[in-house]
Amino acid sequence: MRSQDRVKQAAELAGLDIAISEMPQSTRTAEEAAAACQCAVGQIVKSLIFRRADNGRPVLILVSGTNRADLDKITAIIGTGLKRADADYVRAETGFAIGGVAPIGATAKLATYMDRDLLAYQTIWAAAGKSNSVFHAEPKALADAAGAEIIAVC
Repeated sequence: MRSQDRVKQAAELAGLDIAISEMPQSTRTAEEAAAACQCAVGQIVKSLIFRRADNGRPVLILVSGTNRADLDKITAIIGTGLKRADADYVRAETGFAIGGVAPIGATAKLATYMDRDLLAYQTIWAAAGKSNSVFHAEPKALADAAGAEIIAVC
């Protein structure tokens, strides 16, 4: 199944109504995505994959495009350290390539945390499985669909 199809299917299963848009330009970075979506950079969801230090399992952190994840703060919240994940690990654990990691539709169950700053917006934009595909959603609805715990990430 294509990455975008997994995202669409996961949204449907969660009761989240989305439309996936393929942009003519890259949406790989928050700045590129904001320009393509004609929105504020803060409305872009950066989907960051890390490895838990204690067991190597993947963790998905959904971060507002204007924020940087404070790993020390997140470590204190989840109770274990986090390590950066390389491109091979990200693809193996999620089925997505870096730049197209969606908050829903991964091939494996992910522990997911969402930046509370995303709740300040009526609409946020996230990757939809490819480096030029996106969808928009209401933040709380996306958090619910992703099974995300809302935390302060910075």
